[in-house]
Amino acid sequence: MLGFELNLWDYLTFLTLFLTVVAGGAFWIFLAGLPGRIAISRKHPEAEAVKLLGYAGLLPTIYPWVQAFIWAYKPTDKVDIRRFPREEQRAIAEDIARLRGAPPKESAQASSPPKEAGEPGSPPAGRPD
Repeated sequence: MLGFELNLWDYLTFLTLFLTVVAGGAFWIFLAGLPGRIAISRKHPEAEAVKLLGYAGLLPTIYPWVQAFIWAYKPTDKVDIRRFPREEQRAIAEDIARLRGAPPKESAQASSPPKEAGEPGSPPAGRPD
């Protein structure tokens, strides 16, 4: 290599440099995702935004990452007035499950139209639901 003869110590040096770069990258990914993981574990209503800001904020400067870290610990007891509290909790639970990679829950009763009497699978007539 460039007129130099490489021996075992040179190869060990290259291996050490490579492992250092890989460990630094893994540590950066762990550190950048930390605000998002905290927000998901706290069931934060804006967990996805915190996660994205954590990843995007650590690269150029550290200030947005610190903001994401503070945002992840923001109190989450406020209710969005666009939904009723039960719907808000259900929407947050679905978002958290999606961010964790869990398969979406099927709410068959809520999404399917009501069945008419006489169709297969419908309750017998005269029986209250």
